[in-house]
Amino acid sequence: MKLKITIKLILFGFLLMSCGDDDESNEIPIPTEPIVYVAGVTTSSGSHGIAKIWKDGAEIILTDGGQNARAEAIYVNGDDVYVAGYEDNIAKIWKNGVATNLTDGTKNAEANSVFVKGNDVYAAGKEGSFAKVWKNGVATNLTDGTTSARANSVFVKGNDVYAAGSEFNGNHFIAKVWKNGIATNLTDGVTKVTAFSVFVKDNDVYVVGIEFLEGFKKVAKIWKNEVATNLTDGTTSARALSVFVNGNDVYVAGDENNVAKIWKNGVATNLTNGTDAYSVFVLNDDVYVAGNEGDIAKVWKNGEEISLTDGIENAKANSVFVK
Repeated sequence: MKLKITIKLILFGFLLMSCGDDDESNEIPIPTEPIVYVAGVTTSSGSHGIAKIWKDGAEIILTDGGQNARAEAIYVNGDDVYVAGYEDNIAKIWKNGVATNLTDGTKNAEANSVFVKGNDVYAAGKEGSFAKVWKNGVATNLTDGTTSARANSVFVKGNDVYAAGSEFNGNHFIAKVWKNGIATNLTDGVTKVTAFSVFVKDNDVYVVGIEFLEGFKKVAKIWKNEVATNLTDGTTSARALSVFVNGNDVYVAGDENNVAKIWKNGVATNLTNGTDAYSVFVLNDDVYVAGNEGDIAKVWKNGEEISLTDGIENAKANSVFVK
């Protein structure tokens, strides 16, 4: 990605020199390409996971490997880069590489999602058996802790805070969406279902997730305003892990039968050489996906793959944000 940017700058630089003039009004503006940020983790054999981000393919290390860590989600606001994840079972937010603990380490915890609006930083995750949302480091419990629960995604629209996740009902996990802390069940508990991502556009709430069937089969699902649509038929194992709405188009990232996929309005396209697709982001009608080919972390732009790692270590690209 950076190579393309460099070439464009050189070409435009030559053009400006050849038209050299003291009149600034004659200067031709230099277009800039979006910067692609990816959050993820690398793990060497027998070692702890190291939380990392990649900025246009350049690796930035967040943790030193002394404790197990993961970077689960990324959000860019202005010049500030926020990452949600965990280190040594402590939920964390990194702002420009500097970590802030969301939990004290007395219970296993993780931050799975981050969203920034104005000066407010929201995170979603879990601590012990509680599903939680944090606003500027202050936690709100989404569940009462009597059964296991987790929040996997957070999205803020206007004054409303949405979270998606799941809660155990004694038999199965129920997919849920919370609006300002008030839960709505997306499933009835007959089968195990988990919600992984939420996106709000206008007055519509989109959620994607997985329904677990017998025989280790999984169905990729999307809900629009609580109405479910299956993206796959259950004959193979599939997952829907991320949703993004751009205009009238709904994009879902996931996989089916170990093939990374992107669904646009329910129509699937395979990602070349991909096995997992964890996150999708759309900017200027360009579709970016973060995921994997086996142990290699990758990002795709409109289906064209770029490797972030060389396969020597096990790596995962968990989240993508483009600005």
